Amino acid sequence: MDYYQTVRLKDGRECVLRSATAEDAAAALENFILTHEQTDFLTSYPDEIVYTVEKEAQLLQRKAESEKDAEILAELDGKVVGLAGIDRIGRAEKTSLRANFGISIDREYWGLGIGRALTRACIACAEKAGYKQLELEVVAENDRAVALYKSEGFTEYGRNPLGFCSRTAGWQALILMRLELNK
Repeated sequence: MDYYQTVRLKDGRECVLRSATAEDAAAALENFILTHEQTDFLTSYPDEIVYTVEKEAQLLQRKAESEKDAEILAELDGKVVGLAGIDRIGRAEKTSLRANFGISIDREYWGLGIGRALTRACIACAEKAGYKQLELEVVAENDRAVALYKSEGFTEYGRNPLGFCSRTAGWQALILMRLELNK
């Protein structure tokens, strides 16, 4: 899915949000691994990431050509500082109108508005794709992310008290959230 937007950050700099392409694979994978090192709120640990640059390029190319899936990167001063994406839940008719949302941002760039901008970009892509519902899971202790999602209209529809088993924190509860689209 094609997406491009320039947004002004809280510090006055301009950040480009655009569809990731196969040519972005090395930088996107580097950012993905970095963000998974920086916080215990994401799904995996860096040592579990088995993607190669080649596999990442294939994934990004597939998403760039898709009418239903998207991978958007945030680029600041020529550096990839964040990634966000939507993926269809399933291809079957019963699940075809639902999409998953995921996001990660380099900790050095937290608090600048990049998360909100990427969230809004993914909402726009999900609406363009014709989805009726965008879904996410967020670690309950991640107060900043929960507040962001609520402010963008996501509502909680459940909790999984044993959502993640962190190597350092033990069990982490996940909040299941959803946003109705194209009402």
